[in-house]
Amino acid sequence: MIDQELFTIGQLSRRTGLPVRTIRFWSDSELIPPTTRSAGNYRLYDAAALGRLELVRTLRELGIDLDTVHQVLSRATTVAEVAGTHVQAIDAEIRTLRLRRAVLRSIARRGSTTEEMRLMNDMARLSAEQRQQIIDEFADATFAGIPDDAPGAWIAQAMRTMPAELPDEPTDEQVDAWLELAALVADPSFRESARRMAVTGADPATEAPSDADRQLMAELCSDAVKRGIAPDSPQGQEILGRLVDPSRSRADRIRLADQIDLFTDARVERYWELVGVLNNRPPFPRMVPAFEWMSQALRAG
Repeated sequence: MIDQELFTIGQLSRRTGLPVRTIRFWSDSELIPPTTRSAGNYRLYDAAALGRLELVRTLRELGIDLDTVHQVLSRATTVAEVAGTHVQAIDAEIRTLRLRRAVLRSIARRGSTTEEMRLMNDMARLSAEQRQQIIDEFADATFAGIPDDAPGAWIAQAMRTMPAELPDEPTDEQVDAWLELAALVADPSFRESARRMAVTGADPATEAPSDADRQLMAELCSDAVKRGIAPDSPQGQEILGRLVDPSRSRADRIRLADQIDLFTDARVERYWELVGVLNNRPPFPRMVPAFEWMSQALRAG
């Protein structure tokens, strides 16, 4: 009967198609211990050992390491548990390969320099956790010491909203956005600017326009920029008069212009644009040119 039949390593090799040296190595590793030995001290294996050998081969072909195979065979873990873990590992590898493919497409399209290629390759190798850590470290270092309940603390919280990982199928635009964002948050001058905004926003003495005033300012100044109206022209000053009381002193106007300049940084606006690209959000109109126009109008009055 088949369950009483014994096989040598050579016979196992012919039955399974596995090399003799592989079966011998697995046997030496105690994955497939011999059932008994012949009179000549040759290792012999029964049908159960043959089934065990087939299981080991299947697990190894799936990429399971020998230590984990040992755990399965000793029932320290189940095949289902191993399969679940392995699926997660394969999924992570697929995401990495897709990201690297997108990076290579970006390199080919942009004609990147050697240094840019090195940076892009380094960024592509980062895990989702490591990518999120870049943003967390930026926020921690930039906004250290600002209380969580401070009026300006929302800036720090908002700047943590970048997704930890790119989509499974990132577009070229998203890859470019991630690379640009990573370089941006590493820029010391950008960090300093973002912190100034948060600190000033936390200052009770800061003059904060209402949402309605801010909206009107954005609309009128954006229209002036679009129409090419010079801030220091009579028409420009007329527009300014709809936003700022003409009776305000020049010193007061300069102070207001300084405050607008503090909160007007094209790099910060770019940060939010890049976050929007990564989150598949629709683009928003750029407001920095409008605020720059108003600052210039205030200083010209």
